[in-house]
Amino acid sequence: MQMIRRATSTRKRKTITVIALAIAVAVAVHAVALAWWLFSPLFNNVTVDEEFPLTVNATIPDSVTRAEAESMMVTAAKMNDTSDDVMTPGMSAADAVVISSGEFEDEDFIHKGSGQATIYRLGNGSSVLRLENLDVTNGPDLHVLLLKDPEGRDKSQGYLDLGGRKGNRGNQNYGIPDGEDLSSYKSAMIYCQPFHVIFSIAELMSSDVSG
Repeated sequence: MQMIRRATSTRKRKTITVIALAIAVAVAVHAVALAWWLFSPLFNNVTVDEEFPLTVNATIPDSVTRAEAESMMVTAAKMNDTSDDVMTPGMSAADAVVISSGEFEDEDFIHKGSGQATIYRLGNGSSVLRLENLDVTNGPDLHVLLLKDPEGRDKSQGYLDLGGRKGNRGNQNYGIPDGEDLSSYKSAMIYCQPFHVIFSIAELMSSDVSG
C-alpha cells in the first residue's frame, strides 16, 4: 500500500512538473513575441515614397513627366506663385496651396526625427498632410497626428489622428477629412499609440493663405 501511495505521489509530481514546464514555455513564447513586436521596429527601417497628390484639375502636358510635374507643383505651391516661370502650360499652382509647414525635430536621444511636414489644400477642395524627406526612429504602432497645440503636447486642445504611419522614411501623403479648419492645426506628431510616447514633433507655421 505504501509503495502504491509513493508511486501515485511521484506521478502527481511529474504531472505538475510537466504542466509547469508547459506554462513556462507558453509564457516565454509570448514574451519573445511581445519583445519582437516592441523592439524589432527599432532595427527595421521602412521606406515609403509616394507621389505628390496631383488633383484632377492638374493636366500634365505630354512633354512633362509626372515626376517633373510633381516637382513643379510643390515648388509653385510653396511659392504661392502662379506665374509661367514656375508652371508649365496646362498646369496651375492653384491645384496645390500650402497652408502651413514645419520641420520635425528630435524628441530625445532615443526618439529622433527629421524631415518636413506640410499641409496642402488641393485644387479639388481636398486637403493632405505631406511628409517629405521623413526620417524618424521606427517603433510599434506609430500614428501621424495633427494637433492644435503649437508645442504638440496637449492633445486636450484638439487633435486629428490621420492613421498609422506608412513608413518611418520617405515621402508620404496623409489625407485630411473634409470640413476641417486647416489653420487651427499648429503641429504634426509621430506618436506611439500603445505606449503614448512622442517620437517627433513638427511645429507648423502658417503661410499667408487662409485655411
